[in-house]
Amino acid sequence: MNKPHHSDVTLRTLAMPADTNVSGDIFGGWVLSQMDIAAGIVAGERAEGRVATVAVDAMKFLRPVKVGDVLCVYCEIKRVGRTSMAIDVEAWVRRGLATGREKVTEAIFTFVAIDDEGKPREVPG
Repeated sequence: MNKPHHSDVTLRTLAMPADTNVSGDIFGGWVLSQMDIAAGIVAGERAEGRVATVAVDAMKFLRPVKVGDVLCVYCEIKRVGRTSMAIDVEAWVRRGLATGREKVTEAIFTFVAIDDEGKPREVPG
């Protein structure tokens, strides 16, 4: 598959040497943090305010990310509850000058809308 499931990119960033393990691959934690940032953008927009990550489910690493890859993160809201929402997140890479993309990981992130004191609040309808 060479096309992301979701049409709009939420976040795009470049994998750098400082983000690698001893094998030269990008740390999974770095990829996870980029996905969390992207999902947080989408969740914050939908909640019209502060949100907090409360769970990451079904994380699957499919391929490694290498230095110089452009990581593209795509998000789609899957479920909105009273105070929480589930965001489907896919991370894809563009390698070098290649025009196609490869899916490297996917997960479902759950966020809770919070108020200024960090307490759950309702997600606006």
